[in-house]
Amino acid sequence: MTKSKIKIPKHKLKPARSKSLNDAKLGFIPIIILLIIWEIIGRSDFISKGLFPPFTEVMQQFYELLKNGILLENLGRSILRVLAGFSMGALLGIIFGTVMGWNKYIDKSFSPLISVLYPIPALGWLPILMLYIGIGEALPIAIIFICSFFPVCYNTICGIKNVDKNYISAAKTMGASNIRILKTIVFPLALPTIFTGLRLEAGMAWRVIIAAEMVAIPTGIGALMMKAESLIRMDIIIVCLLALSIMTFTFERFFMRLEAALTKWK
Repeated sequence: MTKSKIKIPKHKLKPARSKSLNDAKLGFIPIIILLIIWEIIGRSDFISKGLFPPFTEVMQQFYELLKNGILLENLGRSILRVLAGFSMGALLGIIFGTVMGWNKYIDKSFSPLISVLYPIPALGWLPILMLYIGIGEALPIAIIFICSFFPVCYNTICGIKNVDKNYISAAKTMGASNIRILKTIVFPLALPTIFTGLRLEAGMAWRVIIAAEMVAIPTGIGALMMKAESLIRMDIIIVCLLALSIMTFTFERFFMRLEAALTKWK
C-alpha cells in the first residue's frame, strides 16, 4: 500500500516572522493617520501655528536641534544621569531584594521599612535632597536611584518568594547548598518578575529625570523644555517630548530583549 501524502496549505507554511512584520505594519497605520491629522490641523487657521505647529515643522526643528548639537548635548546629559542612577538603584535593589526574599529573618526586619518608603513618589524626595546635597549633578542621579531602588527591590522580593518550594525541597534532598540553590534554581526562576520591575522602572526613570531637570537642573531635556516654554517655542517642546518617547521606548525594548536572551530556556 502506498502512503497518502498530507497536503499542507501554503499559507500555513508562512514563518512567524512574516506574521510579526504584518502586525508591525498594522501598528503603523494609526500612527500615520494621527500624523496626517496633526499636519492638517497644524496648517489650518483653527489653531495658531505657535501653539500647534505642523508635524513637518516639528521635524524640521528636530533636524536643526540635532544639527547645531543642542539636542544631543542636553539629551546626552540626561542619558548619563539616568544610566548612573538607574544602574546603581537597580543593582542594589536586586541584591537587597534577593537577600530579603531568600532570608525570612532579614525580610521580617526590613519589610516594614520598605513598605513605608516604597509608596512615597520619587519626586517627593526632591525638596529634602535639594537641602541636603544641593543643586548639581548628584541631585537627579539621587532621584533616579530612589525611583529605581524600591520598585526593583519589591519585584525581586516577590519573584524570589513566588518560586515553587517543591524545586527547592528537591534540590535540598539531592544535597545542594543554599547558595547553589539560590544561584541555579531560585534566581533564574525569579528573573521574569525581576525584569518586569526593570522594564517598568526604565521608563519611569525618564519621566522622573524630566521633572527633576525642569525644577532644579539647568541642563538636560527637562531644562531645554523649560527654556522653550519661556520662549513659547511649542515646536521645541514637542521635539523634547519625542526624544523622551524614543528613549523610554529604547530602554524598555532593551530590557525586553535582555530578558528574552536570559530566559530562553523557559
